[in-house]
Amino acid sequence: MRIGTSATTRINTRQYERGLRRALGGMSDDVKRAVDRTRIDVQNEARRRAPVDTGRLRSSIVSRAENSGRTVGYVVGTNVKYAAAIEYGTDEYDIFPTNKKALYWPGARHPVAKVHHPAMPARPFIRPAVEMAEIFFRANLSQVRAGRGRR
Repeated sequence: MRIGTSATTRINTRQYERGLRRALGGMSDDVKRAVDRTRIDVQNEARRRAPVDTGRLRSSIVSRAENSGRTVGYVVGTNVKYAAAIEYGTDEYDIFPTNKKALYWPGARHPVAKVHHPAMPARPFIRPAVEMAEIFFRANLSQVRAGRGRR
């Protein structure tokens, strides 16, 4: 079983569409372009915020667009097993052997029946990035509009 973590964001573009329709004559590719740039910004922000030990978690953060009719959105996430534990933290728990009678690892003084793992505090990296989506979207939309006006 793989446990991953991801966040889906939908941006309500209706309030922006009305103004763009008047200015540009229809649901514009500009809005879609701004959402796509926002997707990349959120992905990069999640990567920037991800804690780094080996770099595996950071490099596993990806995004994909989800477009259906008048709705544009995206998913940002990762498929590494421990991502959810980092994003949300863990309670303390005990680790028991599954295939043998005891646990042992190089450097341990002797085999043990269980290992107590302390609670790990949450270190969110995806949720804070997603919370910045509206800021990124407004900035990207204004850049798209400004670029369109210069043509």
